[in-house]
Amino acid sequence: MSSDLPPKLRRGWTTGACATAAVKAALEGVWGAGVPSQVTITLPKGETPTFQIEEAARDDGWAEAAIIKDAGDDPDVTHGALIRAHVASGQPGQGIRFLAGDGVGIVTKPGLPIPPGEPAINPVPRQMMKGVIHEAADAFGKSADLDVTISVRNGAELAEKTWNPRLGIKGGLSILGTTGIVRPFSCAAWIASIHRGIDVARAEGLAHVAGCTGATSERAVQALYGLPDGAMLDMGDFVGGLLKYLARHPIQRATIGGGIGKLTKLAQGARDLHSGRSQVNFETLAIWLDDAEVKHMNTALEVYEKHGKKMSDLIVEKARREAAKMLRDADVALDVVMIDRKGAVIARAS
Repeated sequence: MSSDLPPKLRRGWTTGACATAAVKAALEGVWGAGVPSQVTITLPKGETPTFQIEEAARDDGWAEAAIIKDAGDDPDVTHGALIRAHVASGQPGQGIRFLAGDGVGIVTKPGLPIPPGEPAINPVPRQMMKGVIHEAADAFGKSADLDVTISVRNGAELAEKTWNPRLGIKGGLSILGTTGIVRPFSCAAWIASIHRGIDVARAEGLAHVAGCTGATSERAVQALYGLPDGAMLDMGDFVGGLLKYLARHPIQRATIGGGIGKLTKLAQGARDLHSGRSQVNFETLAIWLDDAEVKHMNTALEVYEKHGKKMSDLIVEKARREAAKMLRDADVALDVVMIDRKGAVIARAS
C-alpha cells in the first residue's frame, strides 16, 4: 500500500558534537592505550551517539582524532567535513585552553557569545569538550591541563558559504551546537543566525540594518543605502523572526527588502514568507485593487504586470504597516523596499 506521507528526515550531529567525540578519542591516545576506532559521547539532552574515527595519530604528549560530520538530511555546508581534535599536554595549572586550527575561525567583533580574539568555538561545545576532558582526567588520574586544537578540513572555503565573514569570524568556520543534534531543515538555526547578526550590529553601534528575502534584493538595498556588510541580515523568509527580535533589541533604523510576491504575502500578514508556508491571497488582492480579474491570476508578478505602480505602492505601504505591528511599538524607524527580478527598486514606503 502506498503512502502520501513524506519520508522521515534523518537527523545528524553538530560540529560541536563531532569535535567533542574527536577530543574524547584523542584523550585515549594521550593518556590511554591508543586512539580507539569509535567513541560514544553523551549529549546535553541525554542522547548517546557513537562516532567512527576516520583518522588518528599520536606521539609523546599528544594525540589527535578526526571524524567526518554527518548532518543527516539537513542541507548543511559542513556535511561531510572532517572535524579534527589535537590534544596536547599543557603547562601545569593552565587548565584547558582552546585553540583554532586550520579551518576554524577567530572572533574579531563583539556581540557574539565568544569574545574577540578567541577561537570561534561556541559555549556549549566548549562545555561538552570540557566535560569529556574532566571525565577522562578523573578516570586516568591526570590533571586537565591541556591544549585542545580543533580544525576543519577546507573550513576556510566552507566558511565563505556561511554568515561567518559578515559576523567578523575570520579564517574559518564556527564550532556550533546547543543540543549536539542537527534537526533536518530546521528554521531554528536560521533564525538564531538572524539574532546573532542583530547582536553584532548592535555591539558595533550600527544605526541602520536591513533584512532581505534574497540575494537580489540584498544587493539592491545595500547599494541603495550604502550599508556595510555587517548591517545586512540574512533574513530569507523569516521576517517575523527578525522583527520580533528587533522589537526586543531595537536598532535605530531597519529596512525590509524583497520581491513582489514575498512582500505581497507580508502585506497580507504572513510572518513566514516561504512558498510552502504562506500563499498570496488573490481574492484579497482583487479587493485592494478593485479588480475582479485579479482573483483568477496565478502570481503577484502577473498582478504587477497589469497594475504596475498602483499595485507596488499599495503593497509596500501595507507591508510596512504589517511589519510595524511585529515591532510592537519599538523605537525603530522602518521602511520597506520592493525590488523587481532584475534588481531595480520599484517601490518604497517609510
